Amino acid sequence: MPLSTPQLTIANDPHRMIVSVCGRRFGKSFVSMHLMAKVARIPNQLVWYIAPTYRMARQIMWKPLKKKLLRLNWVEKVNETDMSLILRNGSEICLRSADNPDSLRGVGLNLVVFDEVADMDPAVWYEVIRPTLSSTLGKAVFLGTPKGMGFLKDLYDQASIDPDTWSSYQFRTIDGGNVPPEEIEAARRDLDERTFNQEYCATFEQYSGLIYYSYAPANIGVSEPLQDRETLLVGLDFNVDPLAAVIGVRRGEELHIIDEMAIFGANTYDFCEELKRRYPNRRIEVFPDASGQSRRTSSTTTDHAILANAGFTVRVNRTNPAVLDRIAAVNSRLCNSNGQRHITISKTCKNLIKTLTSQVYKEGTRLPSKGELDHHGDACGYLVNWFWPIKREIDTSNQPTTWGRF
Repeated sequence: MPLSTPQLTIANDPHRMIVSVCGRRFGKSFVSMHLMAKVARIPNQLVWYIAPTYRMARQIMWKPLKKKLLRLNWVEKVNETDMSLILRNGSEICLRSADNPDSLRGVGLNLVVFDEVADMDPAVWYEVIRPTLSSTLGKAVFLGTPKGMGFLKDLYDQASIDPDTWSSYQFRTIDGGNVPPEEIEAARRDLDERTFNQEYCATFEQYSGLIYYSYAPANIGVSEPLQDRETLLVGLDFNVDPLAAVIGVRRGEELHIIDEMAIFGANTYDFCEELKRRYPNRRIEVFPDASGQSRRTSSTTTDHAILANAGFTVRVNRTNPAVLDRIAAVNSRLCNSNGQRHITISKTCKNLIKTLTSQVYKEGTRLPSKGELDHHGDACGYLVNWFWPIKREIDTSNQPTTWGRF
């Protein structure tokens, strides 16, 4: 598949430092492979591709890059362990990760391509990689989807400070030509406005201030009485002061939070007893913090086992979702990009409402503040994320079939 016009714009840019802020599935891997091949076709060049982690580098780039260069008969030697390709002309292409910066020192690079740079420590560039380009006057390309106003935004702004050396681009998902418009519209319905703009429109969104910015009084509602056979859904945050839970029912795509629990000095046995007292003879599914599979209320039994032994169905993955993804999932259900609200909350849920209206990020970070406000928001997040998670899939199936023009 030839590169699209926006992708070629990046690939053909003559600037030494190029920053491209892209929406999801824009085709950053296509651009990366094109750029690496374009430089590596010159003899005796050293080219690096750097992803946030070793796993991401292998998952995103290794297999398609190796397959493409082998098909072109460019490869002299393959090192699977090191994820490096030595070409017949003496050039070398290596895949690296940013999670061990010291391992990246001491080389002279002709080209480095950073992928998902918003997830990297800025020191990887400033302290480790930038010096490796000095002796070769090498080139750097930074590709990524925004995450707030952090490192990627700083790099993007360099073009206005030093336009002779730096250039910056901003492309939406639809500009890449890989995602049909109807899928983008489906994402607009699924995501809150800020997340949609960041992920699909590649805009830099300010995440300081309120965490649950999609909440409004319109989310307060009175749900219909519980039906006889209706299943209760309980989000649970394991904590001592208090142990926090939100209780709701799902009706189609709507989630109605009808009750909450805040038990101080409690353990999981106390929680089970109180839940059964409030809702006897009711089918109950619990969506707890994943840490409960190892956390032990007693010396012999985990919290998840206690819930199961009490007769509740436990719905939990092996690990918790990323905190920011869980928050985004709640925001998207509170109000999506089309202004639709899919969560209603009983006005009796005062702790949850206080969290949604008051919890903020720590100043200068995207870390939620901790304290009395976070527990019911976390409990709600475990429940919401089970049914409507924010998906960040890496798709390597649709790879380019041609390199385009060098």
